[in-house]
Amino acid sequence: MPHLHQDDAHRALNRLHTPDARADHLQARARNRLHATPPPRVIEIGEVTAGIAVPERGGVRFFSSERDFDPLDGLVFRSVEQAAKAARDRFAARRAPRRHAVPTRLDLVRPEADLHLHRTAYGR
Repeated sequence: MPHLHQDDAHRALNRLHTPDARADHLQARARNRLHATPPPRVIEIGEVTAGIAVPERGGVRFFSSERDFDPLDGLVFRSVEQAAKAARDRFAARRAPRRHAVPTRLDLVRPEADLHLHRTAYGR
């Protein structure tokens, strides 16, 4: 069994009670403006707040603030600009007139046909 000298024991105790040097480095790095984490960004389209882009590893995560942008909620984009473009595209798609096969005029149904269907439905 190795015999610890007083200096070795003192160093071992100091190591237990000394804060982690890496933690100090991370705090110093956070104070450095060059390595600071970018703040969350609000994405607005005109007067509409689409949501916020929160930085995370690998890009920014989008959190929607209106139902129109819910399909984008939780998606990770490479940049705030990419998230804003997706929100603008979504906004434009929702605001564009929908092209459904809407008849230009209503065809009038003859009353006799309506009555005939009514009688048939009740077995009269």
